[in-house]
This record gives sequence, C-alpha cells and structure tokens, in this order.
Amino acid sequence: MGADVFMTTSTGWCARDAFTNARQDALDDYGHLGYTGSIAEKHDFITIPLKEGYQPYEYAEELIDNCDRRIHDKWGPAGCIVLGRGKYFFFGWASC
Repeated sequence: MGADVFMTTSTGWCARDAFTNARQDALDDYGHLGYTGSIAEKHDFITIPLKEGYQPYEYAEELIDNCDRRIHDKWGPAGCIVLGRGKYFFFGWASC
C-alpha cells in the first residue's frame, strides 16, 4: 500500500464542518472501500497558519516536499489552512 498527495478546498460553518463536507464529497467521488489517496482516508486535521507571502497551494506543496511532521503520516491528520469566509484548504498524504 502506498500514499498519494491530496489537496482540496471545502466550505463549512467551521473547519470541522468543512472537513466533514470534504470527506463526504471524496467518499461520494472515490467510494467507501478505502485506499483512495484522498481526504476520505483522513479522520482528523490540524490547522496550520498560512505563511506570509505564500498562496495556500504553494505553502502546502512546500510542507509536503519538506516532509513536515504535522502532515507527513499517511495515517495522521490532514493539514488545514483557513482561507476565510467559511472556506478551508485541506492537504496532505493519504493511503492508496
């Protein structure tokens, strides 16, 4: 079993709500059998502040490329960057 990088944006009243929405969308898109390489494989997330001067996608790529310990485990939490106005950017490694 391997791992794949995922990145997705979701909306919700709060980060937890957006995370639940993103997982449900991934389950609908990729199925419920597991090992999808998507956010569907995640059970939790950790909020990571956006580094000044970066775009969310760009910063997420940097964290992934540098094996940031907060999001490096395919079984661990997803990263979450708050975009504002009910939007959240989730990213990380997921089992596939």
